[in-house]
Amino acid sequence: MMELPEIDDYARLFLEERPLLDVRAPVEFAAGAFPRATNLPLLTDEERHLIGIRYKEGGQEAAVELGRELVDGVPRAERTARWAEFVRAHPEGVLYCFRGGMRSKIVQQWILEATGIAYPRVKGGYKALRRFLIEELERSVERIQPLIVGGRTGVGKTILINKLDNSIDLEGLAWHRGSAFGRHATPQPTQVDFENRLSIALLRHLARKGKTVILEDESKAIGSRHLPPSLYERMSQSPVVILEATLEERIQNSIREYVIQALQEYQEEHGEEEGFVRWADYAKNSLQRISRRLGGLRYREMASELDAAIEAMEKGASPEAHAGWISRLLTEYYDPMYDYQLEQKRERICFSGDMQSVIDYLRNR
Repeated sequence: MMELPEIDDYARLFLEERPLLDVRAPVEFAAGAFPRATNLPLLTDEERHLIGIRYKEGGQEAAVELGRELVDGVPRAERTARWAEFVRAHPEGVLYCFRGGMRSKIVQQWILEATGIAYPRVKGGYKALRRFLIEELERSVERIQPLIVGGRTGVGKTILINKLDNSIDLEGLAWHRGSAFGRHATPQPTQVDFENRLSIALLRHLARKGKTVILEDESKAIGSRHLPPSLYERMSQSPVVILEATLEERIQNSIREYVIQALQEYQEEHGEEEGFVRWADYAKNSLQRISRRLGGLRYREMASELDAAIEAMEKGASPEAHAGWISRLLTEYYDPMYDYQLEQKRERICFSGDMQSVIDYLRNR
């Protein structure tokens, strides 16, 4: 087998957003992957499992021979055709397996034979890229100068973050809205995927936009994904800008996010009728999760209001039907927690104002 090209400039791969052809088995891809990676495996999960057993029983040579038997013929032709299609569509891309070894080399060779293209592989494979991103994440955290956007629930912190060029949307990377009602219609990325996304986002930010980065005030966890301790510590010591909004603005932002947009997500994922049912379950379950903190009576009252609003929407009412229980949730549950937390960071507050004034302030940082 001829020697084919390797790439080991990992930073450039992510900075240039090169398309990535991941030839690991689907189970490996599901456990951890990178943005812009497409999984077109050399081996299915079952094939990989069988080869692993053969390796333990008979060694590498026996495992390689079984691999040839399993993939030869139609499977090889079909998989090579998919790789060739990817290569032609993404001539600037690279491929990798777990360690950049035999699987990568086999795929490279078959692509070369099918297309005449010597498609490069990543030296060290996924493992090397992952190690680079873990180390780069810590280096990036040391270099950045965070500015933290805080404010009461519903003021529009994420809206603000997404209006700024020098920001990173942590909740977007974690795919969670960062509250009891923060779950989306589709699952969060794995912790590994979240860390990969975060490291890449910081790497690109530092390369293109400088050290100052606007981040939303977050707890240690966003849903079930955890911020790296070093980043959380850095954020907890950084200057804070407080975004302010009227209660009515906060109610409208919350209706837009947790009713209108959330319902749309569920219906796009599951269809109109099933999506509505699943969204209603999501809203009820989210409220139920904080029932102990609300207290028995208040939870029952708010749950009844939520049920009535859902029933009204089923009969054609607008999302405004949810304004009552959302107002109570904001003022009776979230605001007291915010007031306590604000006292802990008062010395770090450097500016406060409404949406436009905060945008103007942050754009000049």
